[in-house]
Amino acid sequence: MYIKEIQSKKEKKKFHQFQRDLYKKDPNFSAPFECQIEDIFTPGKNNFFEHGTATRFLLFDDQKKVIGRIAAFINDNKAYTFQLPTGGCGFFECINDSKSAFALFDAAKHWLEERGMKAMDGPINFGENDNYWGLLVEGFSISAWGMHYNPPYYQNLFEQYGFKLYFEQVTNRLDLKKPFPDRFWKVANWARSKPDFQYKHFEYAKTEQFMQDFKEIYDEAWQFHENFSPINKGTMQTELEEGKAVIDEELIWFAYHKQEPIAFIVMFPDANTIFRKFNGKLNLINKLRFLYLKKHHRITHARITIMGVKPKFQRFGIESVLFYHLNEVMKTKPWYTHIQLSWVGDFNPKMQSLHQAVGADFYQRHYTYRFIFDTNTTFERSQTIGKDTKQNYLDQTK
Repeated sequence: MYIKEIQSKKEKKKFHQFQRDLYKKDPNFSAPFECQIEDIFTPGKNNFFEHGTATRFLLFDDQKKVIGRIAAFINDNKAYTFQLPTGGCGFFECINDSKSAFALFDAAKHWLEERGMKAMDGPINFGENDNYWGLLVEGFSISAWGMHYNPPYYQNLFEQYGFKLYFEQVTNRLDLKKPFPDRFWKVANWARSKPDFQYKHFEYAKTEQFMQDFKEIYDEAWQFHENFSPINKGTMQTELEEGKAVIDEELIWFAYHKQEPIAFIVMFPDANTIFRKFNGKLNLINKLRFLYLKKHHRITHARITIMGVKPKFQRFGIESVLFYHLNEVMKTKPWYTHIQLSWVGDFNPKMQSLHQAVGADFYQRHYTYRFIFDTNTTFERSQTIGKDTKQNYLDQTK
């Protein structure tokens, strides 16, 4: 058994093929597009290389057959904001063998140690946390596109090695045939009656303005999250360009107060119902298949990836009005049956409460783990965001 750091095109192909071979008998698995995964590890394609670095490894058995893979990366904008410099590992796939898994974890650990890291989180992504983040531990059914799917035995491999739960992520789901709770609409109607508030959906023709609005809201709304760093405009641009074939302008909404951007909710059609048929290949034929199936409304699920409200406008019922507008749009698109609310961490009780308020049902649970290299160092869970971030904001601006 030996480890090889990926260098060649042939090795990159093996990185993708091993995953498809491992899951070939699992009906819930959807292979991500090779081209999108390669972009994550390509400088110039992934803006995180402007402030970070990444690598990948393959594990071979004595017959030179691939039996595992892993990636390791450092996001400098985040790594040094923790008590210990912390890198990440992800894109882990392995046979059900602890010796093999530990060899992969060791390779990531040593690579990070050589670059000054003292801990690693995993499995995570070398990018924003809306995709490929966390280990699936409950709800082993078809995941939304971009959500991490894995076999149940991975949890034991991570925990046997010494990874500890850093935070828990819960994905809930709304059945659109089931009405929202009456109390929720009372709040929405109360908030809609307030003067000086406006609501509009995203338009590609005004992309530049909407990106500025998104960044302004995000950077203010997320400032009380642990190890916050402002969102990169280039990252937003890349996601909009990559998602143009899928994005529905009417599923992304912004709220304004006297022209000031104050809140947003972003929902994408979940094209996994189509993409999972393509076996990781986004060639011309599959692109044409996608356009045909999309036109005939084969996408029946949508996924809310992110929402945020500036702290000074929280407790105004803005979230309820954003859901109101999405619900009105969904009435005109009856082919949608479910909305997935992805994902909310246990460090964010306010968002957990919102999921409960809309009547969402549990769907999946993921764990983000942390492994501290020095066993004598005390481990601490992720910090909880106080429910009253509005008061935190007011205290900060006094």
